[in-house]
Amino acid sequence: MRRRRFVALLGGAALAPLTVLPMSPDLPDSSGVPVVRDDGWPVAAIDDDKLVDRAALRGMTDRLAASRDARIHAVLVAHSGKLVFERYFGGLDEISGGMFGRRVENVPFDADTLHDVKSVSKSVASLAVGIAIDRGLIRSIDEPIFSFFPELSDLRTLEKDRILLSHVLTMSMGLAWVEATPATGDENNDEARMHRASDPCRYVLGLAVTAPAGQGFFYNTGALTLLSAIIRKATGRPLDEFARVALFEPLGITGVEWLRVKGDTDAGGGLRLRPRDMAKIGQLVLAGGRWNDRQIVSKSWIETSTALQIKATDNQSYGYLWWLGRSLHRGREVHRVGALGRGGQSIRIVPELDLVVVVTAGYYQDYSPRAFQLQYSVFRDVLRAISPPG
Repeated sequence: MRRRRFVALLGGAALAPLTVLPMSPDLPDSSGVPVVRDDGWPVAAIDDDKLVDRAALRGMTDRLAASRDARIHAVLVAHSGKLVFERYFGGLDEISGGMFGRRVENVPFDADTLHDVKSVSKSVASLAVGIAIDRGLIRSIDEPIFSFFPELSDLRTLEKDRILLSHVLTMSMGLAWVEATPATGDENNDEARMHRASDPCRYVLGLAVTAPAGQGFFYNTGALTLLSAIIRKATGRPLDEFARVALFEPLGITGVEWLRVKGDTDAGGGLRLRPRDMAKIGQLVLAGGRWNDRQIVSKSWIETSTALQIKATDNQSYGYLWWLGRSLHRGREVHRVGALGRGGQSIRIVPELDLVVVVTAGYYQDYSPRAFQLQYSVFRDVLRAISPPG
């Protein structure tokens, strides 16, 4: 498959102002002041963080609430290790309605609402891989992929024997793949065909080779089907169970939903998290794998997985299931690390600013430039509201 041209739009490019309606004088929950909850998040007092322009954040979210176009469901900002801003909105959400079907419902989002994070799930799976490597359950990212699938040895070829776990993590397996998008329809894509197959891993590894492994970035959700099976084989637990014990519980994250497909966790999507818990994932990465003085993932895995491993598309790069990019902040470039999911779901981490920004949204079937500009503009406006340290 050719590189997914629309993927770059997840990171944002040219931006346009929001179209707004007259603002309601009494918008609910409009202050954006985080509420102290028993979830482990320290909350900044109103005047505690002088580097955060709360008035600007309130103004931005007021515009979102009044916009005809914005389908933003939540905006959360963590700065210097504390939650400094959070606001929720109502909107349409996709709810699982069967094996692969989904229905759309209007949901009044709040701090307790689980949200479909789509491909943010991939970056969470990267953390699980890191923990498995830290514990010696997976020896190395340089393991050949077929070492995990001896039962599929009949699919081996000289070209496929060169596929390593690292190529799964960087979307560079070099296998033919048509990703599910509105343009490919519900059925005419490899993602749907993989889910219908009796053995999804056999389906993925049975695809034709289109390029040498490691040569180029080709977005492929099938890689996550392989990764989910690898984690199950290596740890003795499905990915969702391993992540619950090794990642979520140490972070104080409870009530998670993560769908399974034919017995394996849907590592390419299917995860539902609360936005505050998404922010914990971002803070964990920002702090080098630590949360509340506990090392959950090794610092070395955080550094390696969020370092540039391969060039992706349109000025973006890719680590091990993390997007990497740059943004302008007051005239200078800052680097960002992102977990990005279809429909406007994102965790963006800016180490230079000690910043984590979480956005959830409902652009699930809208791949237009306008939709992606609107959801990325939230992150841009947060950057504008943060003063540099020092």
